Amino acid sequence: MTTATTRASSAWRSSGRRNGEWRNWAGNVTARPVRTVAPATAEELADAVVRAASDGLRVKAAGSGHSFTAAAATDGLLIRPERLTGIRSLDRAAGTVTVAAGTTLRHLNRTLSAHGLSLTNMGDIMEQTVSGAVSTGTHGTGRDSGAIAAQIRGLELVTADGAVLTCSAQQNADVFAAARVGLGALGVITAITFAVEPEFLLRAREEPMPLDRVTTEFDQLVAENEHFEFYWFPHTASCTTKRNNRSPGPAAPAGRFGGWVEDELLSNGVFGAACALGRAVPAAVPGIAALAARALSARTYTDVPYKVFTSPRRVRFLEMEYALPRAAAMAALQELRKMIERKRLRVGFPVEVRTAPEDDVPLSTASGRDTAYLAVHMYRGTPHRAYFTAAEQIMTAHGGRPHWGKLHSRDAAYLAGVYPRFGEFTAVRDRLDPHRVFGNDYLRRVLGE
Repeated sequence: MTTATTRASSAWRSSGRRNGEWRNWAGNVTARPVRTVAPATAEELADAVVRAASDGLRVKAAGSGHSFTAAAATDGLLIRPERLTGIRSLDRAAGTVTVAAGTTLRHLNRTLSAHGLSLTNMGDIMEQTVSGAVSTGTHGTGRDSGAIAAQIRGLELVTADGAVLTCSAQQNADVFAAARVGLGALGVITAITFAVEPEFLLRAREEPMPLDRVTTEFDQLVAENEHFEFYWFPHTASCTTKRNNRSPGPAAPAGRFGGWVEDELLSNGVFGAACALGRAVPAAVPGIAALAARALSARTYTDVPYKVFTSPRRVRFLEMEYALPRAAAMAALQELRKMIERKRLRVGFPVEVRTAPEDDVPLSTASGRDTAYLAVHMYRGTPHRAYFTAAEQIMTAHGGRPHWGKLHSRDAAYLAGVYPRFGEFTAVRDRLDPHRVFGNDYLRRVLGE
């Protein structure tokens, strides 16, 4: 047995998941791979890919399972992330950090903070691996600062033939452009280099606001704040808004008790109980929504970015999110509101609205246009199809692009029409993976054969 094969076999044994079932966070996707491997290096991973391909197996890499789609599902070889972790290098002069693909955003953010550094923008949870977040187009909200993909300066990718490519704007530039939101279709990411900056403070201002005011003043609220988002509670005329802006300080974190009440008790504990009640007694949902809209009070606090951008999410749900041209967002939201009432749906989860500036990533949901995101959710175990189907009809009528890691029914024919650079991406895929080693049913639907 060769040294390379010995390393790969060791990685398979260490995973402890041979022939085991894989399940995503929401529990709506399961897979039973023939083989599971947890490599510790790019070389081990490349060996595993080559061996799987020679055995006729498809290969997929899984992150933390926070996607709601089957993007990572496979009946072939499943690559697990838990040993491919850690900070590879931190270059203050260049303003970059290089991190192994299986590292969680929590570990990355805390490590950067310990060194007085930060990402410019981020999503609202930290449980994802960096490669999973990148591959599915994870984003936060921002007037000027884009999604995680827009902050990538380089990446390392294992391709179908076992090659380890180093990619940047200067090296393998076409692969770099596409792989910043690659859906796992181009290869397996083993490391990512992000742009970072000196750590700063954000002042968060959270407060209730009437829906009519938010929709009327939406453009102004986006223009006046570096990061603006809001949650609308269906069956009510109420929203909770959040405005995050850089602050000279001093830091004034949310109080331990007050923060626990808002983030753990109201947003997770009591909210989870309310969702369970709404699932059992659908008629109670409008009343529960009205109480939820009134429960969250105004608060202001100032802290380092990751403590402001992110919050715990312990209530499990299903989600669909669409990226719309920003100018169409409020019209689509009003249509969504009318549809919920017209169809007498019972929706216990708020609708989340965020924004992003246009970027140059071919399959980024903000590619080439200023964007607003409308996300709809349903508590896990609650019937969701009627709501999601009707919401999707509204979003697609406005040229919406579905989030790659969230539920949707779109296919390659539709997506090619809303992504001007779709063909550029699929051409890179055809070159790197002509035999679809990294294919699965989800990619066949959204990218075509």
